[in-house]
Amino acid sequence: MTCEPNEARAGVPVLAGRVILISGAHGGLGAAAARACAAAAANVVLLGRRVPQLERVYDELAAIGPQPAIFPIDLEGASPADYADMVQRLRGEFGRLDGVLHCAAEFRGLSPLELTEALDFARTLHVNLTAPWLLSQACLPLLREASDAALVFVLDDRQQVGRAYWGAYGVAEHALAGLVAILSDELDNSPVRVSALQPGPMRTALRARAHFGVDPAQWPEPAHYAPALVHLLSAAGAEHRGRIWSPSL
Repeated sequence: MTCEPNEARAGVPVLAGRVILISGAHGGLGAAAARACAAAAANVVLLGRRVPQLERVYDELAAIGPQPAIFPIDLEGASPADYADMVQRLRGEFGRLDGVLHCAAEFRGLSPLELTEALDFARTLHVNLTAPWLLSQACLPLLREASDAALVFVLDDRQQVGRAYWGAYGVAEHALAGLVAILSDELDNSPVRVSALQPGPMRTALRARAHFGVDPAQWPEPAHYAPALVHLLSAAGAEHRGRIWSPSL
């Protein structure tokens, strides 16, 4: 399946009536996914730590879809209590949650593991692995109340990031793939389905830090993969339950 726009049947947008929470919503892929979800008629909840950037995305979404919302949270410092409070506010404002999309990522550049500072290693593991799990854990009770809900993770190419110098980021990406498999198995008989998207190369700041000196014009914009994320968040995404999907260009 290619990354063609996800068209609704009978003219009904595929995410109409759904509330979708997106972490890292001010980043390249996160913002692109937020715009695509709004265009598919979702109520999009923007989660991130950079409020001015979130506000810019908010203004874009308000012009193309249902009223969005902003929840400023720094994944590095947020506690389980912070996530629980956020979910309570979501319940109060929307009364439901139908999908969580994890787009946030922490990568500061290539470096040998031997020379990586302990705090940097722990920070990278936390933002890329522990925080997405804590956020998912807090959201699960509300997601379970939906008739069809989706937990969607974005994964990097593990063959690429499993090589030298990718450090804690590479370790976290491999562990995140394991989390997807285990969590999907545990939720197999629930209305909450777990899946992941492994996009190809795209024009983001993260990729530029890893591939400096390479012309980024050869990579597609993050918006190229946004329709695939909408698909995973929609009811049709059930076909990828428990899978890591790598859509073709």
